[in-house]
Amino acid sequence: MAKKKVEKTSLGQRMKIGREKMGMSIEDLALETGYMPEILAGVEEGRTVPPVSLVLQLSRVLKLNMDELETQENLLATKRRSKSHKKRVDSEAYTPLSKPGPDKHLRGYLVTIDALTEHRGVEFHHEGEEFDFVLKGGITIQVGENVARLSQGESIHFNSTLHHKLSNPHAEPAELLVVVYVP
Repeated sequence: MAKKKVEKTSLGQRMKIGREKMGMSIEDLALETGYMPEILAGVEEGRTVPPVSLVLQLSRVLKLNMDELETQENLLATKRRSKSHKKRVDSEAYTPLSKPGPDKHLRGYLVTIDALTEHRGVEFHHEGEEFDFVLKGGITIQVGENVARLSQGESIHFNSTLHHKLSNPHAEPAELLVVVYVP
């Protein structure tokens, strides 16, 4: 019997395999990542597309490269789930701009935030640092208790272990270049 190649499994499947290999329950993983068990179960079951911060936490806790490039079939499925998730939670859409790897510490993303939306649910937090540059539109970002309002051409650099969340209070979509450093 041939084994399935890792690149042909979904993010949720890789998460479940890694979690079970470490003998962890969803609740154990929740304690390690800081995310609610319901969110983690949704990711594992393919109902929820996780924010970048959760992917980074899963990578750290499960010692897996959770955001490796996927096959064309999985990319299409991920796009469908991403579109559905975006509609459900009025949140951001992430497009990876860099290739991950075990020796790569910078990850770049193009982030689109719909007009008049606020990220609901979990706040982001992950090891390392984050740099956000507004390419188009404007955003409000809360880092810890501090709130910053950024317009096109403005940026923010912060310790991403602090809870942070984005919103777009403007009538037009916002586009950001987000660069995350993961130690």
